Amino acid sequence: MSRVKALIFDVDGTLADTERDGHRVAFNKAFAEAGLDWEWSVELYGELLAVTGGKERIRFYLDKYNAEFQRPGNFDEFVAGLHAAKTTFYTRLLSDGEIPLRPGVERLLREAREQGIRLAIATTTTPENVSALLTYTLSESAVDWFEVIGAGDVVPAKKPAPDIFHYVLEAMNLAPEECVAFEDSRNGILSSREARLATIVTINDYTRDDDFTDAAIVLDQLGEPDRPFKVLQGDARGHHLVDVAMIRMLVG
Repeated sequence: MSRVKALIFDVDGTLADTERDGHRVAFNKAFAEAGLDWEWSVELYGELLAVTGGKERIRFYLDKYNAEFQRPGNFDEFVAGLHAAKTTFYTRLLSDGEIPLRPGVERLLREAREQGIRLAIATTTTPENVSALLTYTLSESAVDWFEVIGAGDVVPAKKPAPDIFHYVLEAMNLAPEECVAFEDSRNGILSSREARLATIVTINDYTRDDDFTDAAIVLDQLGEPDRPFKVLQGDARGHHLVDVAMIRMLVG
């Protein structure tokens, strides 16, 4: 009998390709609205993704790429305001259907629920972003599919620290060996593996060259019946899409 009782998902880049055409665009809209001449290109944003958390990313950008910017006295409030505006623009993009789920995500979520496997979220993005993504891509009730949503500043140390996974595991009263994590980045797998979670990785354009040595398997996506995944690292043992049977085969 498989010991897998729960699946724990990252959000940005894992559930949906939100970074390049979602968060990056929303950041730029927030900067323009604030009268700033900042423009985060696709290439620059790829470098900024080395830092997890939107507010942290703004600070990193100023430290490394825009040090001449005169920071206002209420700098913390300034950063928080930019980030809040970004969230508003991001939600609008979602509501307009600009950011779909990645292949296989909805299929796997529905199958897991049908088989009684518990679901959770472990992410550095804000709870508002998580709710918006689930609502606009699945349904208004989709937030309730997830027993625990560990998001934003609920823990002080963000990925690659393991704190968010510890938070979710404790809230679900589960041991690491009873869960499987889904990630897309080096910071993500450093976090999940430090929490001793078996991890399935689906890469994206920003993370395809990351080191995923400790992953259970690395794929280009979760796969659909008419669109099988490509195995980049590991052994799928004849499977062509990630379903509950494959997960149990990998880690059960």
